[in-house]
Amino acid sequence: MSGNGIARARIFQPPKPATQSGWAPTKHWVLEFEPASAQHPDPLMGWIGGGDTLRQVRLSFPTREAAIAYAERHGIPYDIELPHGRRLRPKSYADNFRYGRPEAWSH
Repeated sequence: MSGNGIARARIFQPPKPATQSGWAPTKHWVLEFEPASAQHPDPLMGWIGGGDTLRQVRLSFPTREAAIAYAERHGIPYDIELPHGRRLRPKSYADNFRYGRPEAWSH
């Protein structure tokens, strides 16, 4: 926690899920609070948990500016993680039939 008692937050764009091919979940920005304390196992059940309820808060915003404005309006210190650039490799359908291609034929 910072000096004013409010936990620090991070603002970022979530990465594309590996199990989905679409990029729609990566269009919004997320504000998450950093953990204030370490999690520990419950002695009776063995579940991992802690007393930090801010760990459960995850706010979504349509733009980075909206997330920053929210954090500043509420006096929340924040860090911004910029997304990595997406590298597109152009592919041609004709490359599937190219002579000397490195992959073996599957059919």
